Amino acid sequence: MEKVGEKVGEKVGEKVGEKIGEKIGFIGLGLMGAPMALNLRKAGYPLFLRARRTPPAELLAAGAIACGSAREAAERADIVITMVPDTPDVEGVLFGPAGVAEGLSPGKLVVDMSSISPIATREFAARINLLGCDYLDAPVSGGDIGAKAGTLSIMVGGPEAAFARMQPVFARMGRTITHVGENGVGQIVKVANQIMAALNIEAAAEALVFAAKAGADPRKVRQALMGGFANSRALEVHGERMIERTFAPGFRIALHQKDLAIALASARALGVALPNTATCQELFSACVAQGGGDWDNSALVRALEMLANHPVAPDRAG
Repeated sequence: MEKVGEKVGEKVGEKVGEKIGEKIGFIGLGLMGAPMALNLRKAGYPLFLRARRTPPAELLAAGAIACGSAREAAERADIVITMVPDTPDVEGVLFGPAGVAEGLSPGKLVVDMSSISPIATREFAARINLLGCDYLDAPVSGGDIGAKAGTLSIMVGGPEAAFARMQPVFARMGRTITHVGENGVGQIVKVANQIMAALNIEAAAEALVFAAKAGADPRKVRQALMGGFANSRALEVHGERMIERTFAPGFRIALHQKDLAIALASARALGVALPNTATCQELFSACVAQGGGDWDNSALVRALEMLANHPVAPDRAG
């Protein structure tokens, strides 16, 4: 499947300032945000950065400009992207002192690529609309690997015209870019994504813990399962991390725990039962209680290993 943007994006990257004049403010330069911003800068977009700490040297060396506040980034940009951890963080960046809202003028576009509450998203969009600006909620999936490679899946809620305007920019960060509906629906789809991702990781963990305690070689078990209907991206990527004990974060447990909290709160408001999501949330909580908030979400297996009193594989020394 051809990448969206290999045709459109190439032209955008050549003379972005002359062709469309879109200057981008990027707020939030963590594990995901930094490589996403770097891909935009490599494509030629003028980039104005705001982060809690000093922006990564690689971005500054590439010509991105650091700003003293979110307001300044919004003043200097045509499109403002936020990529921060949680709902209160987005609210603070947008509407707090020296926030994005203070730097907006009619016709600008605000794009939140964080994973936050769908209900709050609709409220934020309405407040931005009152300033004469469009708003897109565009959460992503694909982890740090996808962020670095520019192959994220991006699920977008908001007006069609704003989505069309943003499409060439999205194309530099993602491969699968889908307009899923009005404001808030992008976040609804991301919640559904996080439910499925968590349950798939948990299923892979259960299978490998079971097989290891029963005396099978987990590497061979994983290899065999990848050839059948039980195969999944979670088994391929996270299953390997469970076996190799590589739990440096691609996506932190604390963030996945936050996403499932949003899922469960939303489900309660809708009167929907999500029993297996609740179980996964408890397993993530057990890991956090053991100091594992910064572990990769594949380390959920450690909670199951504790319950079974048997590891999939021994932790590496040191």
